Amino acid sequence: MSSSPQPVVALTLGDPAGIGPELIARLMAQEELMRLANVVLVGDRWLWEEGQRIAGKTVPTVGVESLAAVRHRSDFSQPAFLEVQTVAPEQVTRGMAQAPGGKSVLKVLDQCMDAALARQVDAICFAPLNKFAMKQGGLQHEDELHHFAQHLGVTGYFCEFNTLGTLWTSRISSHVPLLDVGRYLTPERIIAATQLIYRSLQAAGVAQPRVAVAALNPHGGDGGTCGREEIDTIIPAVKTLNEQGLPIAGPFPADTIFLKARDGEFDAIVTMYHDQGQIAIKLLGFSRGVTVQGGLPVPITTPAHGTAYDIAGKGTASVDATANAFRIACRMGQSYRDGIAFH
Repeated sequence: MSSSPQPVVALTLGDPAGIGPELIARLMAQEELMRLANVVLVGDRWLWEEGQRIAGKTVPTVGVESLAAVRHRSDFSQPAFLEVQTVAPEQVTRGMAQAPGGKSVLKVLDQCMDAALARQVDAICFAPLNKFAMKQGGLQHEDELHHFAQHLGVTGYFCEFNTLGTLWTSRISSHVPLLDVGRYLTPERIIAATQLIYRSLQAAGVAQPRVAVAALNPHGGDGGTCGREEIDTIIPAVKTLNEQGLPIAGPFPADTIFLKARDGEFDAIVTMYHDQGQIAIKLLGFSRGVTVQGGLPVPITTPAHGTAYDIAGKGTASVDATANAFRIACRMGQSYRDGIAFH
């Protein structure tokens, strides 16, 4: 049986108490986006019906018995739907983080990751989830990225990428106290983070990524008067990357580097800590941002915003970030299907 020429992208509904189901309904109603991939929706049937009702959309789907069957569909003009029973309606209170919802999210994502490892799925795009609900539901890690990494057997460097349009960011440290950032600031981590985002951009279709590295200290350390991390750590790391043949620029002071990126000088910025990049990205376009789970063997993307419990069920949530996450999943999924490594 022949297989689909397009990447198989699994879509999940996210936290059942949040805006995820309605976002996926609104996304799947956009036929021009659905033509980018062989799409399979994975989740509870009742939750999918509820999402369509809230969004005011009706999207025909074709039922499948397994994720393995999706790649070999002869007609994928309509999305496939794999029903996975994870949570009952009476277990969900809209707008609240609860254990049943978190458990539901974990079950669906784990099934999709298993399918990706078996080469049945080329990418995963998941609707917003809630970490507290997931921890109530059995999550044993600090966040979903670490759960993904363990489930997928990752032993190398991994980190979140945040993207806005054509601009990507990565970071040396992530969800750690600001006082602990210095412990993560090593040449090895800077080199690994930069190599990773460079390869990932290539997998997303950027042939020659232009990547810059941010400084840590005010004014880039100002020759050592505001700190020596640039002199002792960051500049040597950039030099090593250049010697490896990567055209990496920097370090540039954090208060000006995003102006250069905004003006089109760079495709990606490697930042030193969470808020250094996140504040800039969210100011530039909060409702359009995407999170890419970097360093995994399988492409996984999601909108950068959360579950928006306060507006869940109102049908007012913007689908822009979800659509952007889906587009990236499609591009990276094609690279994964073609055997291009980006981790």
